[in-house]
Amino acid sequence: MIKTLKYQLLTGWHLARRIRLALGTVLLIQAIAASDMLVGAFSILLFGQALTNTGCCGPSGCNVPLPKQHKKDTTGPVEQG
Repeated sequence: MIKTLKYQLLTGWHLARRIRLALGTVLLIQAIAASDMLVGAFSILLFGQALTNTGCCGPSGCNVPLPKQHKKDTTGPVEQG
């Protein structure tokens, strides 16, 4: 379990994860300076997402499902001649 946590914390640092960490840190400092609980809660959310490499929607949660494609019915009425 510790190895998994260590691996998760030390690998996979992409741009979005770094931005979340930076915003979470800056907002946490601002929340402490201004004594603002709402900003503090939001900063902890961002900071936690950066540490655990998660997002609000989960994996592929924000994708819009593709519309179902209707196939033409080629087995229509049989012409007898």
